[in-house]
Amino acid sequence: MGIIKSIIAWRNIKRMFQVDLFMKFPCNVQNEQLLKLLLKAEDTEYGKKYNFKSIKNYQTFKERVPLNNYDTLKPLIDRIRKGEQNILWPNEIKWFAKSSGTTSDKSKFIPVSKDALEECHFTGGKDVLAFYTNNFPETNIFKGKSLTLGGSNKINNISNDSFYGDLSAILIENIPFWTNLIRSPKKEIALLDDFEKKLEIITKSTANENVTTIAGVPSWNLVLIKHILEFTKKSNLLEVWPNLELFIHGGVSFTPYREQFKKLIPSSDMQYLETYNASEGFFAIQDYPTRDDMLLMLDYGIFYEFIPIEELEKENAKVLSLEEVEEGKNYAIVITTNSGLWRYKIGDTVKITSKYPFKIKISGRTKHFINAFGEELIIDNAEQSLKIACEKTNALIKDYTAGPIYMKDDAQGAHEWLIEFEKEPDNIEFFTSILDNALKSVNSDYEAKRYKNLTLGLPEIKIMKKGTFYQWLKNKGKLGGQNKVPRLHNDRKYIEEVLEINEQL
Repeated sequence: MGIIKSIIAWRNIKRMFQVDLFMKFPCNVQNEQLLKLLLKAEDTEYGKKYNFKSIKNYQTFKERVPLNNYDTLKPLIDRIRKGEQNILWPNEIKWFAKSSGTTSDKSKFIPVSKDALEECHFTGGKDVLAFYTNNFPETNIFKGKSLTLGGSNKINNISNDSFYGDLSAILIENIPFWTNLIRSPKKEIALLDDFEKKLEIITKSTANENVTTIAGVPSWNLVLIKHILEFTKKSNLLEVWPNLELFIHGGVSFTPYREQFKKLIPSSDMQYLETYNASEGFFAIQDYPTRDDMLLMLDYGIFYEFIPIEELEKENAKVLSLEEVEEGKNYAIVITTNSGLWRYKIGDTVKITSKYPFKIKISGRTKHFINAFGEELIIDNAEQSLKIACEKTNALIKDYTAGPIYMKDDAQGAHEWLIEFEKEPDNIEFFTSILDNALKSVNSDYEAKRYKNLTLGLPEIKIMKKGTFYQWLKNKGKLGGQNKVPRLHNDRKYIEEVLEINEQL
């Protein structure tokens, strides 16, 4: 372990100099990334179609290459899955990260190149440790193991030469051999397809290990932690793993889960570090523990563009470079990557919290919002307001989703919130009132629509039975991995599905 720690320490010192460079010269670094991507892909089918060889600056790139989403690139991705190569990216691509989002029943298969694994995903993982050890030089995380709750992978049924699975599974399948010395559980356990069986085996195999770090989606790690406490008959996780000091989280907002983690890991020395990584790439890392935003990582082989939220639905939406964005504003993020995703609208929205260095907060999804009445409610609004409501009523939320109640006859519309509480408020009417007032304070459009109840009525909150959202995910085959409950939706599809399951429990 001493040799590994020394290698990591030396790598971290060199890496922090590189990070300092792109923090000081972000636009220069980004322009360099773009030109490198264009140069490498100029002889691909896509590069020839848009004559990458003649593109020498961002303006030409923006004018010539169209904006894409998964549907526009799907025909090309399908060809790659069948074995064709050199279409979007020159590297052989045989790994595909299966989308585990719940916005649609249709699966997405995101190409993951060797370049993306090495330059983006693995570098991101190493940089997380670099930032943490830079902030906490006396850390002992390398004296124990890191517990990662991974997904599963399967052979692609179109070609035996290509594979698909959760991104976490692809990373586990491809990580350097030496990392198995400092991670848990064993690879064959981490890649089990049956989540509930995996939960049992991980619990039994790690309960007696020296775990110093856990990593993954907060909701699924809570399931694991509670299962371990039930198995060991302990009251908190430090009684199982006394040297635990770090939780690396991402995938969903940590806000609804923070108090539960503090209760289950009762230590002021416990640290929490947020990352922003997705099937399409590793984008940002919380570089300072006292700030709740993340540093946008600009040298991972990804070029960033941004669409102002108000432009999103326009046919010729305005697209901005990193240099053109403004602090405090929300944008839909557009990426060009070293897996051949060209000007790809990933579906996330971010708020720019700082320029020079560039820092962001995830504010929501372009499809996860409620705007049935012009209120433009986004996930960031919901998370902030629920946090306030929980603090005021001493409640804890396990999971939730919300959607519109449509206007009928003379009745105004409203929002329906389905909430599964870890700890219910004593008075749900008071909780509702606090939530409503908090939403008004963070969203002026919502406040305007709530004026005298003319357009939008008071939120309607329904308390879900224990296990409702778990069962909903299980019914969809979405247990574990990066799967998550959709927080907001502009129709009642998920509301009706969850309500039906709640009735059956």
